[in-house]
Amino acid sequence: MGSPAGEPSPYGRPPYGGGGPPYGPWGAPLGGRFRRLLAGAADLLIVAVITSPLSTTVAQRMPDGTVEVVSARNGLAVAVVWFLYFWLLTAFWRGQTLGKKLFRLRVVQDPTQERVTPGQAAIRELVYGIFSLVCCLGLVDLLWILFDGKKQALHDKAASTIVVDA
Repeated sequence: MGSPAGEPSPYGRPPYGGGGPPYGPWGAPLGGRFRRLLAGAADLLIVAVITSPLSTTVAQRMPDGTVEVVSARNGLAVAVVWFLYFWLLTAFWRGQTLGKKLFRLRVVQDPTQERVTPGQAAIRELVYGIFSLVCCLGLVDLLWILFDGKKQALHDKAASTIVVDA
């Protein structure tokens, strides 16, 4: 990963955490924990609105004359829209989704703080998606930022990314 504090970095800059408080003189400060959670909530609301036509409930008259509420969902389409929203915006829009833009945050590589690559963004979103599908792991993933020194969620650790002020 990075060089220990005080040693030269292979990137021609002081190492992450070296050369100044606490992110080095060249690095943007880490984004706030609660701003990050609010940005994520805003993004989930945006995706929910976008995918709402794919997840509807309809009333259906049954052959015996009763009315039954039927859920008409397309989970695969919702998952694809969700992944594309997070992946495309993170990978190709300066590391920002609409929620992160609103709360002035962005995703960058750890430790260099260079732009996140499309591959890193894909790993980040796939891990987040898998954790979200498994009972309680999605919540553990998000709450991890409250206790982690670099304010990283588990999906950030998997992709070697951090969230910084934009």
